[in-house]
Amino acid sequence: MKHKKQTKKKFFSLNLKWAIGTAVGVFIIFAIYSILLFQSFSTVLLQQEIGYANATVQKMRSTLQKHNVQLTQEEVSMTLGTALKDEFRAPQIKEKNNIFSSMSRENIGISVFDQNKQLVFASRTTSDKLVSGKKDSLKTDKRSSIYIVKEEIRQKKTGKILGYIQVTDRLKTYDEIRNKLMLIFIVLGVTAGLASALLGYVLSAWLLRPIELINETIGKINHDDNAEALLSERVPLLKTHDELEELSNLFNEMLGQMERYITQQQQFVEDVSHELRTPVAIIQGHLDLISRWGKSNPEVLEESIAASLQEITRMKSLVQEMLDLSRAEQIEIHYANENSDAMEVGLQVFENFQMIHSDFTFVLDNDLTEPTFVKMYRNHLEQVLIILMDNAVKYSQNRKEVHMSISQNNRFVEIVVQDFGMGISQENLKKIFDRFYRVDKARSRNKGGNGLGLSIARKLVEGYHGNMSVESAEGQGSLFKISIPKIKK
Repeated sequence: MKHKKQTKKKFFSLNLKWAIGTAVGVFIIFAIYSILLFQSFSTVLLQQEIGYANATVQKMRSTLQKHNVQLTQEEVSMTLGTALKDEFRAPQIKEKNNIFSSMSRENIGISVFDQNKQLVFASRTTSDKLVSGKKDSLKTDKRSSIYIVKEEIRQKKTGKILGYIQVTDRLKTYDEIRNKLMLIFIVLGVTAGLASALLGYVLSAWLLRPIELINETIGKINHDDNAEALLSERVPLLKTHDELEELSNLFNEMLGQMERYITQQQQFVEDVSHELRTPVAIIQGHLDLISRWGKSNPEVLEESIAASLQEITRMKSLVQEMLDLSRAEQIEIHYANENSDAMEVGLQVFENFQMIHSDFTFVLDNDLTEPTFVKMYRNHLEQVLIILMDNAVKYSQNRKEVHMSISQNNRFVEIVVQDFGMGISQENLKKIFDRFYRVDKARSRNKGGNGLGLSIARKLVEGYHGNMSVESAEGQGSLFKISIPKIKK
């Protein structure tokens, strides 16, 4: 019964998040920039208005402080009228803030008070009260901002207070420009945010297309119960020349590696089934033979028992080799920190084979002059050398001679085992490290081989980040070389 696959609902895509994030980021940056720019413009405009109001006050004060008596409405009107006439008589004198221009400005209101703070003159309808407190102040009413500045009018000679002058500048133009600037910045900010969101969405859709393709590929694999789908699905090739192209290539490599694992697993199961089926069938046949007439025939009984024991021994060897192969794939978990003396192990294996196979000629070429340690568990190194030496002996029946050499370079200890036997064809050379593969199955079975030795040896060597290679020519023998990382002193 197939389980219904549950998928989480996707509320926001990565493209949408990218677009929103880009828009928010651009809007915040633009807002900060706009606020700083707005404050700068506002400050400049306000300083201009303040400067104009202060200049007007100073001009009026210098005009009115010529009086020696208390300021009255008649005196002020007469003085200002005289000043205006002088300005019209001398048009060549162009002062930036003369009395005429100050009084004619729409937003400027000039008020003059006597020494009792009573209003005696006003250029426009303004407050008839003299503001108290500081010399200048900035206020806001319902219509606009107002800047008010006041000055005492003192007699030049005695310094006696004659009255007060107050200039009220209604900052209408200032407020209008500020409002326009604010509106412009808001419109530009919203436009920039929307434009960046659209651009971010389009750009993210283009940049993240490889991830979408990977996601689609994973989805196809997950929703297809057939293992063959995994062997055929790949992410389309990309030419973006960036990290996402590298990610896609790595993902395809991972799928390729999984394909190889699945193929190897299927082949492993088939090979194990085949290898176990044969000895089981042989044992079953002999038991049937014993059951039918072997009980009364000692020769048949003895032959059947001997054959059955031989097959059981081979099955035991096969199971042990399968366990060794399984452990070889878990080296980094259990034996990551192990090491051994390559020279000692190599000499021990060489001497053991020299003693066991006295009919063979063994030649040793040892370039190591002192103990040299490698990053490999002693038993594993010994097992690899035994496998190589055992194969060399098995397949060297015509010329019974085996050479072993031990040497080192800056990074590795290299051990070479060479025989002069039947050799391996180029066709078979690429397959000899596959599980259960035998060059000559009939001869290998007679010699007790299961086709797992070289697979185990290579797995063990590669598990310690070494490498194993082979050179061979049919009819001339084979040369196996292993390189194991050396422990630096």
